[in-house]
Amino acid sequence: MKHIRNFCIIAHIDHGKSTLADRLLEYTNTVAGKDLQNQVLDDMDLERERGITIKSHAIQMEYEYKGEKYVLNLIDTPGHVDFSYEVSRSIAACEGALLIVDATQGIQAQTISNLYMAIENDLEIIPVVNKVDLESAMPEEVEDQVIELLGCDHEDIIRASGKTGIGIEDILAAIIERIPAPVGDVDAPLQCLIFDSVFNPFRGIIAYFKICNGTIRKGDLVKFVATGKEYDADEIGVLKLDMSPRNQLSAGDVGYIISGIKTSREVKVGDTITHVQRPCDAAIDGFEEVKPMVFAGVYPIETEDYENLRASLEKLQLNDASLTFQPESSVALGFGFRCGFLGLLHMEIVQERLDREFDMDVITTVPNVSYMVYDKKGNKSEVHNPSGLPDITLIDHIEEPYIRASVITVTDYIGPIMTLCLGKRGELIKQEYISGNRVELIYDMPLGEIVIDFYDKLKSISKGYASFDYHIHDYRESKLVKLDILLNGESVDALSTLTHVDNAVTFGRRMCEKLKELIPRQQFDIAIQAAIGAKIIARETIKAVRKDVTAKCYGGDISRKRKLLEKQKKGKKRMKQIGTVEVPQKAFLAVLKLD
Repeated sequence: MKHIRNFCIIAHIDHGKSTLADRLLEYTNTVAGKDLQNQVLDDMDLERERGITIKSHAIQMEYEYKGEKYVLNLIDTPGHVDFSYEVSRSIAACEGALLIVDATQGIQAQTISNLYMAIENDLEIIPVVNKVDLESAMPEEVEDQVIELLGCDHEDIIRASGKTGIGIEDILAAIIERIPAPVGDVDAPLQCLIFDSVFNPFRGIIAYFKICNGTIRKGDLVKFVATGKEYDADEIGVLKLDMSPRNQLSAGDVGYIISGIKTSREVKVGDTITHVQRPCDAAIDGFEEVKPMVFAGVYPIETEDYENLRASLEKLQLNDASLTFQPESSVALGFGFRCGFLGLLHMEIVQERLDREFDMDVITTVPNVSYMVYDKKGNKSEVHNPSGLPDITLIDHIEEPYIRASVITVTDYIGPIMTLCLGKRGELIKQEYISGNRVELIYDMPLGEIVIDFYDKLKSISKGYASFDYHIHDYRESKLVKLDILLNGESVDALSTLTHVDNAVTFGRRMCEKLKELIPRQQFDIAIQAAIGAKIIARETIKAVRKDVTAKCYGGDISRKRKLLEKQKKGKKRMKQIGTVEVPQKAFLAVLKLD
């Protein structure tokens, strides 16, 4: 065990984690020849295209240091705030972390929040200043920021470049010397923590685990503690670039187990694996349950695809434990699922993965957050969907979730960022200078306001120089109203939203204008109305497409023309009674990009 090191890489988005991981794999000869490409560990097409890491990836390297052979287990983690749950799981399976800071950008919000997570888990932190080969690098300034944040010495910080390979050998030496070996008893009863799982169509579900105590051998009868199910370990092994089977693994190792599990409910991330004959006393404390922040309805375009969508979501959930879903139905869209996501990027990625990996065409409704509704008898209920809101006469008050947001930026952009946050009903809690001209603004803001377009706007007004991180703070009472969109007097439940009283009228008006552009003209007039309860606050009319019935009438009395127009009017009226209006998919998406 003393020759094993388990570590993860944490950093803000785009600070060069995956590129640095490539160099580590190259220097330890884990990956060579034709397998060596940029971002080796990002194996999803989507990750490559967007240049972001979505999943944590584990890989084992072997390295000889001072004449002794060491086994290094690396877990590369995502940097975006929406995937912080992945990071919390990787941290739970490690004893140390490489904290990477970009020498051109310095410390950013996500760096700090991931660092606190690692410190809470007592990980040994190795600070690395990356991208020192760039002309715009400021290694001295960035090192001062790191020292201020961590309280370490100048000698502890390693300067490196993932592109050119500077400092990679220093990093490998630091991993071996500074990160403690895993602790555990090889002879104790088996205790493994499952930190990830994937679905393979030929072999069933493959669970990735870290052994805390004990030894597991191929063919052992094992039990998953949370579900109580028992399996044979058909194959166990370690994760190289591909899976490489082993006959036994013991405490400190990170590996995988294939046991022919077919249903996704039987594998829970955070569960403990133990032997049936000699079980361990207690399950391992895993990581906290994930709390979805944003809820949206996901509906199949063809109703007969409902069961396929359920199967696809279950397989996706294996690979992405932060996705939650439950069935719901809508008058406009039929049967579908209410899904919980960690943020908007997460929602976009899930939608894209459903399309690419499972070939599912889906409609996604307007995203919203969960509210606490108190009725006049004092009962409390949680509402994720505007259509689930009780009658307005029964509600005493509604509470909405507030977040504590931290925005780190350069002093030049403080003004526009404050204006943006105040426009989203934010309250400034404190403002402090971190170092030089970098400032941290802490705001309390309603989650519902930042869910749709806050992140994009923040990036554009700060020219990309602001970084943003948040966590749920509390629930507070707010004046919220349900805004309904009516087409010809009938409410479209998929477009209704809960919004603050002050924003309702402008939001309703913009929504009607947008829908007028998007809904195709029919043979009859279509009235688009925005309503709060019974009160109409905005209206637009889409004029009918009509044939010129008076064309054949030339000359003669006006009553001849009027007779033809009256006849047409009657037909239009009859058509309006039986006609229905189809809302195109573009309309649901347009609501998200209303500005």
